[in-house]
Amino acid sequence: MLRYLAFATTLALACLLASTSTAQESLPRPAQAFEGKIGLTYQDSTAVKPKLKIPATYGLEDAPNILIVLIDDCGFGQMGTFGGGIPTPTLDRVARNGLVYNRFHTTALCSPTRAALLTGRNHHSVGSGVIGEAGTGFPGYDGIIPDSTATVAEVLREYGYMNAWFGKNHNVPDWETSLVGPFDRWADALGFDYFYGFVGGDTDQWHPALVEGRKRIEPPKTNEDGSPYHFTTDIADKAIRTIRASKAVAPQRPFFVYFATGATHAPHQVPKEWVDKFEGQFDDGWDAYREKTIARQKQLGVVPKDTKLTPRPDSLPAWDSLPEKERKVYARMMEVFAGFTAHTDYEVGRVIDSIDELGELDNTIIIYMAGDNGSSAEGGLNGLLNEMTFFNAIEEPLESKLDAIDSLGTDQHYNHFPAAWAHAMDTPFQWTKQIASHFGGTRNGMAISWPKRIKARGEVRDQFHHVIDIAPTLLEAVGVTAPAVVNGVAQKPIEGISMVYTFDDAKAADRRTTQYFEMMGNQSIYHDGWMASAMRGVPWLSENPPADLLNMPWELYHVEEDFSQSKDLAKENPEKLDELVKLFFAEAARYQVLPLDDRKTERLNVDNRPSLTEGRTTFVYPNLLRLPEGASPDLKHRSHELIAEVVIPEGGAEGVLMTQGGRFAGYGMYVKDNRLTYHYNLAGVETYTITSDQPLPTGEVTLKVVYKSDSNKPFAGADVALFANDKAIGSGRVEKSIPNRVTLDETLDIGFDTGTPVADYSLPFEFTGTLKKVTIELK
Repeated sequence: MLRYLAFATTLALACLLASTSTAQESLPRPAQAFEGKIGLTYQDSTAVKPKLKIPATYGLEDAPNILIVLIDDCGFGQMGTFGGGIPTPTLDRVARNGLVYNRFHTTALCSPTRAALLTGRNHHSVGSGVIGEAGTGFPGYDGIIPDSTATVAEVLREYGYMNAWFGKNHNVPDWETSLVGPFDRWADALGFDYFYGFVGGDTDQWHPALVEGRKRIEPPKTNEDGSPYHFTTDIADKAIRTIRASKAVAPQRPFFVYFATGATHAPHQVPKEWVDKFEGQFDDGWDAYREKTIARQKQLGVVPKDTKLTPRPDSLPAWDSLPEKERKVYARMMEVFAGFTAHTDYEVGRVIDSIDELGELDNTIIIYMAGDNGSSAEGGLNGLLNEMTFFNAIEEPLESKLDAIDSLGTDQHYNHFPAAWAHAMDTPFQWTKQIASHFGGTRNGMAISWPKRIKARGEVRDQFHHVIDIAPTLLEAVGVTAPAVVNGVAQKPIEGISMVYTFDDAKAADRRTTQYFEMMGNQSIYHDGWMASAMRGVPWLSENPPADLLNMPWELYHVEEDFSQSKDLAKENPEKLDELVKLFFAEAARYQVLPLDDRKTERLNVDNRPSLTEGRTTFVYPNLLRLPEGASPDLKHRSHELIAEVVIPEGGAEGVLMTQGGRFAGYGMYVKDNRLTYHYNLAGVETYTITSDQPLPTGEVTLKVVYKSDSNKPFAGADVALFANDKAIGSGRVEKSIPNRVTLDETLDIGFDTGTPVADYSLPFEFTGTLKKVTIELK
């Protein structure tokens, strides 16, 4: 293996020395010298009217609008357009009006793909080798998109585009997500004039952690049409409104809209009428789904006729081997997921309809990406009622799923289907999200339409491409050269290759001949029709077993002839395999992939990243404050005290003093029925409630919760004691604590509760007395 490392270092150095930028522009442009005349008064002076900042100002003729649609956790065999069992008429529409790409690739994980999409560079090149919450102190993994890799949005804004981002933003470092920022990697700093969505990995579709611009807000009570609120509908409403307003005010200014849904990532939550459309359609299970899907894929021509269906891994159960009660609940989970997918495609259709109604569809580039990675197997072998149990390695009993079968998809659950359904969604490929070694994790369906420029209709393009190719495609389509300098910072060369050459020529030779893939130790390299693959561990486990990352069991596929990676040729062609493994390590050195790291939940440790709370043991918070977990003190399995200074009026008071998280995991200190209560929610699997044994006194009162952990180790229990004015008023136990992550999207709240309730009360349950401050003391 040392020979691979030496080879990698030498070749990477040569590549870096050879890299030069041909870009000429420096953005933003310096102010133009005044070309009028300045006299003593206006009568003997000549004014020069400033120019509007529109594309025509920079010599761009009839610049197209741009709509990028990015669906979350979506497999190649999920959408009907690519042979899946879920009708997706909007994606069908884009495909009919343009081109279908059946060899398009992502990084195998969400925020890495999104960073690569926006910058046109590989995910490790922009510090996004893994999600930011698992970032480490190495350049390829720090979670920070560097200033030397400006986004395509930043560039287009300088050419007069109106840029708006709706939905998921998982590219803000976890420790920069609070109200104090810094904001230099929020949406506006990445080139967008407007942002409406959530900042993080996923969100509750019924109660999202909404952000508008930089401000955290509560969602509306209903959608604009008066129907019950849903996040995907909300962002579609806002996108439509923004596009219409932009064209009404400045019709000469093109828009760039990035519509990044939280769907179809967990939680799988959708109005019941959409679930009911699929009742009974998946009763024959995931094995039958895969067989039917590959047949449809061949009929549609989105896979070659000789494509082999890869076998189901031995670690996933055959559908027919399951007991009837398990098949029943798993089929219902798939119905919910299908409804979620169909609803998402419908809302995308509303956005496209609005562009059509404005007469702008002909000159709008629509890129509809059906996935930022493969379908997610993070629901485990048995599916989940609550995704937070996966991230905390907590088992869920089957009986609880059976009891919830009629309420799946509602706001009562943060549900996720079983891993075998994810594998089926990735038909015909092996594996799923996280697995960068195989196409089940990295190959996603995509369609591009631009009627004014792309004359082909409904044709398939099979050139090998990657998400880093989107940014240079847009720049070439618009007629812009990537800048050499942005905001005074020299730019790394764009690493993507424009796909414009494929628009008119279905038989054009591939221009992307090499592409590495790596995610959490899963490794692969594509080169000239061949692919070497080394898989690290199954995606439904929270942590990988020990292994030697430098001596992985590599497989070899001739993917030019074997579309689905069905036949391993490693034994027949060891020389080719050795060549590709060397190339992988060369590319790894070149693009900041090293050091290889296969840790998963272990990397969630906050000590790996910057922290606003580092070195502090005392935190004093004012009333009505909200903080994301990345900016909050880490109380997990640590002894601490929660101290609230309040004034309780005659007649008593009630309401939240402090909470973190909500219905799906968290804890809180609150007053109810004039008694102090501490409630701990272990991801919905167990709950512990300690209530004072007497009413609280009135007037100025200091309320305190003393949490004494058994040890500073994951899952440690704790003794909990309650005090009022230093008088003991109650005690109890938390038998088991949250080990890794309290929440993915909810906040630490002072004086009220937002999102979902951590206990049995109605939101926002604002404290009705006077809350002066809450102090958190780490012990």
